[in-house]
Amino acid sequence: MQVGPITAVAWPANAALATGLARMAAEPWEYPGLGRRTAGAIRLIVVPDARQLGRLSRGEAPSWGVGIALPEAHTILLRADGGDPIQTLRHELAHLVLHAAVRGRLPLWFDEGYAAYAAGEWSRLDALSLNLTVARGSIPDFDHLDALLRGSAPQAEAAYALAASAVLELARRNPEGSLAPLMSGLVGEEDFETAVRRTTGLTLSRFEEEWQRGVRRRYSFAAWAAAGGAWGILAVVVLFLGWRRRRADRPRRAALDQGWPPPPPDELDPPSQP
Repeated sequence: MQVGPITAVAWPANAALATGLARMAAEPWEYPGLGRRTAGAIRLIVVPDARQLGRLSRGEAPSWGVGIALPEAHTILLRADGGDPIQTLRHELAHLVLHAAVRGRLPLWFDEGYAAYAAGEWSRLDALSLNLTVARGSIPDFDHLDALLRGSAPQAEAAYALAASAVLELARRNPEGSLAPLMSGLVGEEDFETAVRRTTGLTLSRFEEEWQRGVRRRYSFAAWAAAGGAWGILAVVVLFLGWRRRRADRPRRAALDQGWPPPPPDELDPPSQP
């Protein structure tokens, strides 16, 4: 199906969804630091499930993934059965727009963090408040963060949120409070580390340290407890104590059962029908 500059491809059961998403993809969207843009002429393929996503992406999409952007092929693959398709579409469009605007190499954490920021995936940041690993202060460096983004589903969920927080920190560290100066340099083919140093006043390694410190401060153990983590621990403790009590009572119940006389036979027979 052709919808403006978008070629939509779908299984028959998902044709209506693909058409609606194609209309959205054809519209201009606001992208942080890049302004209002469209992704141009792209192919949008809506697949029914994870198996088809893995097959058509030739294994590039992780098993838990709900969508994938292939910038060189100007293609987005999106699952019809996974998550919010509109938010997934916005995330993948952001990848295409970013790679069309910036020709230089970008770190994976910035690529994914930018797409999450552009798609408004604020629930990811909210979920960090309940992540016990983050609350304990185990914040990865950027190299490790790149690896976690391609890890298991629980690892990736936290990694995407951390990547988005790093991109937001890049905007906050700039005097303008936005990504515009950084993106301007990247669009002008400035290398990533130079652009970070020019717009934040920090080397990339120094920015990494400041970001890690900020995440530890914001998502501390106290914040984790206040967000509801303490209730989770309390629930586990109550369940454990209940299990221990039942286990301790088991011999006593068994002793009571020994020698307990059976009921009279007439009480075992079903009542006669009138």
